[in-house]
Amino acid sequence: MDRIVIDPNLHFGKPCIAGTRITVQDVLTLIAEGLSFAEIIRDCYPSLEVADIQACLAYAIALMAC
Repeated sequence: MDRIVIDPNLHFGKPCIAGTRITVQDVLTLIAEGLSFAEIIRDCYPSLEVADIQACLAYAIALMAC
């Protein structure tokens, strides 16, 4: 979970990918729309790595486990 950060000064405290202003919600929305990891990186967020997208999924799963 070191790839996901919550900073109250960034996007009103929404979880973001570390070192970016990209929210976990934005990435999950793209996945829900049917984009592949490769498409998300190529077409939307070229600065991301596959591990960043996987961290977003892991974060969402961890929230559901609470």
